[in-house]
Amino acid sequence: MTAALAGAAVIVPPLTMVVVEPGVPEGMLPTERLSLLAWGDSLVGQFIAERAPEVRWVLAPELRRVARRSPGLVTDPDQMGQSVLRSGSLKSVPDPLRGYLRNLMAVAGGGRYAFVPAAVVVSAGSEPGQVTAHVAAVLADGRSGAILWRTEASGSGATPAAALAAAFALIFPVL
Repeated sequence: MTAALAGAAVIVPPLTMVVVEPGVPEGMLPTERLSLLAWGDSLVGQFIAERAPEVRWVLAPELRRVARRSPGLVTDPDQMGQSVLRSGSLKSVPDPLRGYLRNLMAVAGGGRYAFVPAAVVVSAGSEPGQVTAHVAAVLADGRSGAILWRTEASGSGATPAAALAAAFALIFPVL
């Protein structure tokens, strides 16, 4: 997937849905919602930049800066409703999210595509001491609204960060 995006600007809207299922040991993740979302955003940005450096990723912190500088033109990236894209039945980005993404892309560098991490679910692993992270993500065309690619990946690890890294290793294989 990333070879077709080499050199292109691709926005990565912030996570708006991180769910921690019962059974995940306490203290492994932030308990406050905004801290949990920030944790997820930072890891998503780190993983995709490491595993797909050929793409010019425009990450959540930059999108927030762009939105603050463009009041009235761009919707707050944390309030666009992108978690709706976790639904496997969607074939295109629904409005008004489609318009929000298009405007954000135009102001954030003129790219055409958005890689949207729609949802992350962290649960207790199947083996003791393991945690599992499930990621639902899409690649959307901001102009047409088409969902070009969709994935659901799961990874396991000793920590939520390790589990999320394992899931992203499936989404963005190095080889």
